[in-house]
Amino acid sequence: MHSRRNFIVTAASGLAGTILGANDRVRLGIIGAGDRGMEDVRSAIACPNAEFVAFCDIYTKQLEDAKKVVPTAKTYLNYKDMLEDRSIDAVIIATPQHLHCEHFVASIEAGKHVYQEKTMAFTVEHAKRMRAAYQHAGNRVVQVGHQSCSSGQVADASNFLASGNLGRVTAIHAHMYRNTPHGKPQWARPVYPDMTPEKILWKSFLGEAPPHEFDANRYRNWRFYWDYSGGNVYENMCHQLSFWYKVMGLKIPTSVNMTGGIYLWKDGREVPDTMNVSMQHPEEILFSWDSGFGNSQLGVSEDVLGTDGTISKGQQIRYTPQKVNRPDGKELIGTTSTPPNAHMQNFLDCIRSGRPTNCPFDVGFRVSIACKMAVESYRQERTMKWDATKEEIV
Repeated sequence: MHSRRNFIVTAASGLAGTILGANDRVRLGIIGAGDRGMEDVRSAIACPNAEFVAFCDIYTKQLEDAKKVVPTAKTYLNYKDMLEDRSIDAVIIATPQHLHCEHFVASIEAGKHVYQEKTMAFTVEHAKRMRAAYQHAGNRVVQVGHQSCSSGQVADASNFLASGNLGRVTAIHAHMYRNTPHGKPQWARPVYPDMTPEKILWKSFLGEAPPHEFDANRYRNWRFYWDYSGGNVYENMCHQLSFWYKVMGLKIPTSVNMTGGIYLWKDGREVPDTMNVSMQHPEEILFSWDSGFGNSQLGVSEDVLGTDGTISKGQQIRYTPQKVNRPDGKELIGTTSTPPNAHMQNFLDCIRSGRPTNCPFDVGFRVSIACKMAVESYRQERTMKWDATKEEIV
């Protein structure tokens, strides 16, 4: 194993000068080469004319593993060093949520296009800093990692809504439930012997989070801790919100209330495993989301409830009429397919064309604020409101 002092940075010499040119090739790097980040890497290299040239991570083992996927890529422990490479066109950011702002702003200011994993911003202040950098950049392409925004179901849902056959929509009810075998808590990942201060840049992991002595478990299982994570709200509610925020253009909620607790796993985690969120939107739509990790019966679904019909979204998406108001209405099933790697392909296509991405910055911004309101409601045990004028949670 290499220590952080002698980790060797390597590259194939023939790649160093390649830039975006007539062949529309996009050269990519990534900050955060963990499990999720490497899924994004594989998605990117499966797209035509995409070339992965750089990996950055603060854990040397993850850089070693990344090199096995793309042996010709350079490796970095410091993201700032990677961003100095002007031949890199775009950066994927797949770091823990509390680091998103730091890495996003630096990447945008370095002139890179950005694929930003969800949830886009950890706090309201981070969201504003990211927006300022994005607006100042002017022509940088940003895709937020809510993959459902590139699914064929977007077109189907948009068509169902445009038909007028839903009538007046007053509520959206969403579920997200899963289960795991006894003794295998959700999100718990093993801590390996080589996860030591010599192999992990601890201060880089902490970023702006409160100071803490090196703790391999906090590094490995960062999703358990409020310092670095928004829990399942930031992991999964964000995805279900983003689809309808895109399709229906919903604004930031006027108020949010979240209840729940750590009912299942007493393993030191701080984030709840069972929860209920209620969000009032200025469009006079109540978005309710409930989730738990101890039973998968209800699965993952969303229902948009209108006076004249319902849109139900799960593995399929369908429209069902409310016979009381549309006695002759017919059930419709969505038919639009989703191409492989659709979300990443859309990001790369938009870099080439300059068109807006399927999940643009503004969707990520609104979703981030809604998620932060939910987390603050749970932690402060009160309803949180959004002051749209001051852009503050109160």
